[in-house]
Amino acid sequence: MKQYHLRRSAFRLLHAAVFAVFLLSAGLPAARAYDLPSVNLGFTSFLDGGPPSGPGLYFSQYFQYIRGDRLTDKNGDDALPPFADEELNVFVSLSQLIYQSNQCLLLGGKWGLDFILPIVGTDLSYGSGNRFFPQDNGAGFGDILVGPFLQWDPIMGKCGPLFMHRIEFQMIFPTGKYSTEREVNPGSNFFSFNPYWAATLFLTPRWEVTTRIHYLWNAENGDPNRAYVGADDSRAGQAIHLNFATSYEIIAKRLRAGINGYYLKQITDTEVDGHDLSGSREQVLGIGPGLLFHLSKDTHFFLNIYFETLAENRPEGQRFNFRVVHHF
Repeated sequence: MKQYHLRRSAFRLLHAAVFAVFLLSAGLPAARAYDLPSVNLGFTSFLDGGPPSGPGLYFSQYFQYIRGDRLTDKNGDDALPPFADEELNVFVSLSQLIYQSNQCLLLGGKWGLDFILPIVGTDLSYGSGNRFFPQDNGAGFGDILVGPFLQWDPIMGKCGPLFMHRIEFQMIFPTGKYSTEREVNPGSNFFSFNPYWAATLFLTPRWEVTTRIHYLWNAENGDPNRAYVGADDSRAGQAIHLNFATSYEIIAKRLRAGINGYYLKQITDTEVDGHDLSGSREQVLGIGPGLLFHLSKDTHFFLNIYFETLAENRPEGQRFNFRVVHHF
């Protein structure tokens, strides 16, 4: 039995050494492990500064399909050799409950609570099979999001609302499926604090602009994936990410159309065993068209499409987002 364990340990060390040599020879050091957790990139867009139907209970169902045409390095170039011919497909389902109270708590802001349960399916395939390339971990539950928030009543003008905004203290808990033997996981295996400010400004009664600005702080991952050969822990860097959108009401109280986008910028290096890892910062910009259908005063449907560019240390491709919001 002792000899079996010694042979098994030796095999693991050999596998780690071979993997490290492959990463270096292929130009794929651990800096390209894509460490940031899954965050709100394009899930929300138009009229995000306030709830569409006032206080009460809301249920939202999101479906997002992400297609990654290529994996990028720190310079935005292809991270894998041409023969890899990689393709990443991610299917995300988010079920969200929001309670918006009618009770002021602080500085006129009314308290509320946000809860999101994700289910994520990952599929990373290659034109030529190689088990040393980054691998996906299939489908499973993602990391649960919980966020207490303060929502301020709209500032009203003669012809309707002029401005509305909200602050949420969003937390991401490491409840999702995770494996150290896979680089693309439904869960992150670490806690994140991801507060944001969302605001909508009405330039005219029918034309609005919206933004949601997040700050992302990440705790330590005590069990990093295999890209960090021999490491005891890792910590993804801090980041700023934002959604931005503008829409025009084409059919009164029925249809809006516009442009939506997102931008993510990692502002500190990833750390491995307490040391900064240069060349590890992520970045991406996505932009595209969107529609908002008001099916009734309580039910709303969003369709958003994003085409990505300027990606660094992460996949680059397209995102297709569908969202239904219902107020009870």
